[in-house]
Amino acid sequence: MELTVLGSGSAMPVPDRAQAGYLLDDGDRSLLVDCGSGVLQRLAGTETGYEGVSTVLLTHHHLDHVAALLPLLKARWLAGEEHLEVVGPAGTKSLVDGLLDVHDYLDGRIDLAVREVSASRPFAAGGFDVAARETRHSMDGFAYRFSPPSSDAAPAEGPLALSGDTEAFAGMARFADGADLLVHDCSFPDDVDVSNHPNPTSLGESLADAEIGTLLLSHLYPHTGGREREMADGVREAGFDGEVRAATDGLRVEL
Repeated sequence: MELTVLGSGSAMPVPDRAQAGYLLDDGDRSLLVDCGSGVLQRLAGTETGYEGVSTVLLTHHHLDHVAALLPLLKARWLAGEEHLEVVGPAGTKSLVDGLLDVHDYLDGRIDLAVREVSASRPFAAGGFDVAARETRHSMDGFAYRFSPPSSDAAPAEGPLALSGDTEAFAGMARFADGADLLVHDCSFPDDVDVSNHPNPTSLGESLADAEIGTLLLSHLYPHTGGREREMADGVREAGFDGEVRAATDGLRVEL
């Protein structure tokens, strides 16, 4: 399985970071997780392209995670693709219906399926097996853990965990324990007063007892610019002893 970071940024745009978006590829299976502004352009620059993504999995419904959802639908329609599935937490159908109410000329252009999932049991999305758990954020949402089609591992033991937007807390650390890679929200440096997102110290403290191969800091606000190494050091100093990296758009990680 390969993870490509399409968007490592936030609701406050910067030139080198699109909003939230991650592409998972495993052979001929692809899954897009979140679809914020700028993600479609990044996706067009991959071998998979928007033509190759027929399933989008949403962590939650904040604008910086869904802004390019209808542009993706339109791009697939214009490219001659016939299907798109949108999967996400409760309220995903209302979100998509509302977007199509505004842009009604797109309604019916392709075969659109919307599916709402819960954290009560694993599910499949784009061929990947997925486990979910609730996050702690200003809007209800999910973190996800993935097992690719080529693996027999249960999703709760899969190699990749992705936090979505969330505070750091012990339940998230338990959810990600044993993962080869955890992509976690780390929106601000320690000297920024913040709620609903972690800083390096709170993240490092929460993950101190977790066995995680690599931690990738993402959802980075402009406040983090030029301070990425400092933030990675802060996570380690707070107790996390795995590898720590700051995400960058275009980064690819083999799992």
